[in-house]
Amino acid sequence: MLSPKSAETVRATLPAVSGAIGEITTLFYEKLFAAHPELLRDLFNRGNQANGSQRQALAGSIATFARHLLEHPDDRPDGMLARIAHKHASLGVREDQYPVVREHLFAAIAEVLGDAVTDDVVRAWDEVYWLMAHALIAVEKRLLREAGVREGAGWRPYRVAGRIEETDEVATFLLRPDDGAPVPAARPGQYVSVQVQLPDGARQIRQYSLSGQPDGGLQISVKRVAAERRADAPAGEVSGFLHTQVHGGEILYVSPPFGDVVLSDDGDGPLLFASAGIGCTPMIGMLAHLATTGSRRRIITAHADRSPTAHPFRTDLRRLTGKLADATAELWYEEGARDEEEGAGREPGGAVDAVTVRTGLMDLTQLAIPAGTTAYLCGPVPFMKAVRAQLLEAGVPSEAIHYEVFGPDLGL
Repeated sequence: MLSPKSAETVRATLPAVSGAIGEITTLFYEKLFAAHPELLRDLFNRGNQANGSQRQALAGSIATFARHLLEHPDDRPDGMLARIAHKHASLGVREDQYPVVREHLFAAIAEVLGDAVTDDVVRAWDEVYWLMAHALIAVEKRLLREAGVREGAGWRPYRVAGRIEETDEVATFLLRPDDGAPVPAARPGQYVSVQVQLPDGARQIRQYSLSGQPDGGLQISVKRVAAERRADAPAGEVSGFLHTQVHGGEILYVSPPFGDVVLSDDGDGPLLFASAGIGCTPMIGMLAHLATTGSRRRIITAHADRSPTAHPFRTDLRRLTGKLADATAELWYEEGARDEEEGAGREPGGAVDAVTVRTGLMDLTQLAIPAGTTAYLCGPVPFMKAVRAQLLEAGVPSEAIHYEVFGPDLGL
């Protein structure tokens, strides 16, 4: 898709751009937010900006896209583009913001690389940028159209109809449309964006997986993010606000459901859900859907957590596993596993000994992974890297392993 001359220039300059991309993106965001402070206040995640993870994600996506154009000139990395487009659509990113990003990104490139940025280099990388931007814009428009969203009208008021304390750190919020209109259709595994106004006036946005779809509403589950001194990471602004300020009756502004990592109703092959910590939220939503539809597929749910008391939806996992005809749950706890009762009761038609509890970190080599398994992963990136490697070693093909990242997608 790149013109021959631009492809030659990008190939020659990709090592230099990749080597400096961290410095480039840091300077880019400084320039962008200096010119448009409202973007940091009301669109970008201030926590991810503070710890640098968003900058790494942007750098990785641009470099990956350019490299793909060189190595596979006849196609596009549609999987990567779809993942980004779903997040953009959920956040309300607009077409007219792409030229703004381009302006400040290229100013940063010129400042960092200096005389190496010739007119030919600018033209070549401009071509890369707009190929990626136009592809994203097209997908984002389609997603919004399918969601029935008019431009600028994606946020709807939802009233908090209830709150459930899952653990000391995790709360579930039941949301119902305040405008009386029907709840938009959602697929198991998708997420919504939630916008809240913080005390300083900022309208910060976060994305939360749907942990359930109660009649006439949506359900999200939020872990309160604590500050980490060693990682220089601030406490979660929105999660902290929701935990301390939202108890029932409040109005939250919520996007339609988006997300490309979804449970397919096609096929009858085995499924494996592997999660750690709050990564269980999309998995419990998928499991609830399978139980509601009476699925007879072979299902393995594997979850790792600090302890049984820190494990969100622990009771729901046992209940849903018991409803399914051929499902088992494999649990790993770093501490307190001996206190967790092994085995679980089943509803009629279910197997016995549905739940196995182990001490330590998740190790899927202890399980028999059926041939033809499709796997879904969610949790911290190091956890997913380890689990993905175990699945590949077990013979699960890479195209059958799907993963959801909470926060900027730094890839596996």
